[in-house]
Amino acid sequence: MQHDPLLAAYQKSRDDLLSERVAAGHWVGELAASALSTATAISALAIVQRGHPTNTDTGRFADEASESQLSELIVRGLHWLASHQNEDGGWGDTDKSYSNIATTMLVVAAFHLTAHPAGRGDMLERAEAYIKKAGGIAGLRKRYGRDKTFAVPILTNCALAGVVPWSKVSPLPFEAACVPQKWYRFLQLPVVSYAIPALVAIGQTRFHHKPPWFPPLRWLRRMAIEPSLRVLTRMQPASGGFLEATPLTSFVVMSLASMGRINHPVTELGVEFLLRSVLPDGSWPIDANLATWNTTLSLNALAGGGEDISQYECFDWVLGCQYQEEHPFTGAEPGGWGWTDLTGSVPDSDDTPGALLALHAWRNSPGFQPKYLPNVKKAAKAGVTWLLHLQNRDGGWPTFCRGWGNLPFDRSGADLTAHVLRALAAWDTDFPSPALENAVRKGFAHLERAQRPDGHWIPLWFGNQDHPDEENPVYGTAKVLAAYRDWNKIGTLSAERGLKWLVDQQNSDGGWGGGPKKRPSGKPTVVSSVEETALAVEALLAAPEPSPARPALNKGLDWLIAAVEENRHRETSPIGFYFAKLWYYEKLYPIIFTVSALGRAAVALGKIAPANTSSLQSASRWPNP
Repeated sequence: MQHDPLLAAYQKSRDDLLSERVAAGHWVGELAASALSTATAISALAIVQRGHPTNTDTGRFADEASESQLSELIVRGLHWLASHQNEDGGWGDTDKSYSNIATTMLVVAAFHLTAHPAGRGDMLERAEAYIKKAGGIAGLRKRYGRDKTFAVPILTNCALAGVVPWSKVSPLPFEAACVPQKWYRFLQLPVVSYAIPALVAIGQTRFHHKPPWFPPLRWLRRMAIEPSLRVLTRMQPASGGFLEATPLTSFVVMSLASMGRINHPVTELGVEFLLRSVLPDGSWPIDANLATWNTTLSLNALAGGGEDISQYECFDWVLGCQYQEEHPFTGAEPGGWGWTDLTGSVPDSDDTPGALLALHAWRNSPGFQPKYLPNVKKAAKAGVTWLLHLQNRDGGWPTFCRGWGNLPFDRSGADLTAHVLRALAAWDTDFPSPALENAVRKGFAHLERAQRPDGHWIPLWFGNQDHPDEENPVYGTAKVLAAYRDWNKIGTLSAERGLKWLVDQQNSDGGWGGGPKKRPSGKPTVVSSVEETALAVEALLAAPEPSPARPALNKGLDWLIAAVEENRHRETSPIGFYFAKLWYYEKLYPIIFTVSALGRAAVALGKIAPANTSSLQSASRWPNP
């Protein structure tokens, strides 16, 4: 039998993906260690340790085991930070990230709070020089603009460490959390929808350490402390981690602890979360895991390659991740999915479409058992309804909450809108309605308005650190083109412009994305990333024949096949940022995206028979070369 490089590469990457399943049958993955998360966790634990109740006779913790555990974690975390300083004196969010002022300021604050000697004598001096060169406080504010979601927490952390005066920390209206949750979007709050816990805890901390001079205002705000704390308590999940995120949870913990609320239930649960989520090397990731997201991405990738995904017995788990009650954090209706099965997850418009697409592929797989159909259709209908209710007036979809368009990460996103449209395409014949038709029409109108003059789209949640604006147009354009493909609109002018833009962005090595790397000669050259190349290849597969995209597609496939042959399909890139410019990478992304692209290519070329035609929608079939 003749060796086929495409099939061999697909089968190898598929086997690698399947090997990453956990015993329960789904995928969990592994998020990158984060200097930002590690610094905030250390600061939180240091302030808790400093304010922990002491034994009056010994001056030591009443629970010496707790003291020992906190001290060990703090020291290990500081050593990890000291070993990951970049050459320019700063820190990036991950070990593959460029330095940025936010993370560097937080690391400096952590060392000041612990009074632990730096690993190198000049470490903090180099860090201070980097901060000064980056513009200091003004540079930090410039990075985040009018969005106070991250700038104020960072400055609060620094103020608690004594490296920034409290006068530089903007007050936050924590009392606004006391109004009914459904009114939040009308208040024009200075933080995004998911940051209400920070609004409460940090707002109270700023008030505690630097109260306003006007007595009546002090009295009024003081009256809101306990009611807003009750709101904070209701929002905290059973795991203790707000959004399962280390930074947000750390900011809340350090704020409450600095006010003497060491024994408050929110503080105690938050500390337990931090103790439980530390990585073996002493660092912290930005989030616990992306299990639901990684699982639905994996299932959809395998289905696109013709696999009978009914054999992967994890669909009860996927169904169990759907929210059946109103969510306490955002007030979201039942029916959506979040990114993880852990309690700190929140339903959103990226994970919900991913789950709906996976359920659709499962329902249409050869081995699907009809006994599951009622539950699948019930879950799908609830998910579709949830998405229809989330659509913004501009026709696009936001991440968590409808109508929060005041700040960047609450606006409609092209990538989110496209993903929702794909889910609606999968289920529109099962649940036809004028509301769904109108939502689709408005959704595509939004995408047409969001398309940039040269043909690309910018995603909301993913970036490329080498892009001038830290954006990832390859990701955004590829995701939008998938929606055009699934709705048989790939021949429209907007889609043609997007395809042409992708072709024009191909790197000289045959891939896409990535960034400059230094060769032995010292001259930089662009090295493509696995994630972005796989996304571009999959998007170009949808181009109708005859197409000028064919040469670019062939080169991209060759690049991706070679990457698998050389085991480079496991190389991660920091292609995403979470919250406001908080970078991460995920161990499974390059493998999943590779499987998805190569599997669809093998089906389109007739090398693999599709498990079901409906899972591929209108993807074109390229003729064999």
